[in-house]
Amino acid sequence: MIKTIGALWLILSVCETLPAAESKKSGDTAEFKDLIRQYYEAWSSGSPENPARLYAKDSNLVFYDVAPLKYNGWDEYKQGVQKYLFDNMVSATLTPKDDLVVTRRGNVAWTTVTGHLSAKMKDGKGLEADTRQTAIWEKRGGKWLIVHEHVSVPMQ
Repeated sequence: MIKTIGALWLILSVCETLPAAESKKSGDTAEFKDLIRQYYEAWSSGSPENPARLYAKDSNLVFYDVAPLKYNGWDEYKQGVQKYLFDNMVSATLTPKDDLVVTRRGNVAWTTVTGHLSAKMKDGKGLEADTRQTAIWEKRGGKWLIVHEHVSVPMQ
């Protein structure tokens, strides 16, 4: 019985390390760090046309943002961000923090990162907010695209 438990523990220990080893493939972190940099720069531009290249365009994809509850597909997301955010601001800077985590399984990866939004609104007020972002990426045609995203801010 002790040998069986020991063998089972050894097998589970080895199996437990396999997904972690796969998720830390050489270059994944650097590649996604660059994608996150592109993402933050694109959203800081004030136009949803700029980050559009980072998103899959399937109409059945779901994206969660701060407001409203959810968007169905990129077109709805693009229009909503324009209406709820960009139409109400003069400028914005979205800056990622240094806590990016990348987990990859084949042609699917998910990233988590926190950031900070600093914006000047058209009414003259400033907006400062810490943000959280989780994105699921799928490699399509040799290019990583966001197929699901969840952006939120902590409740104050």
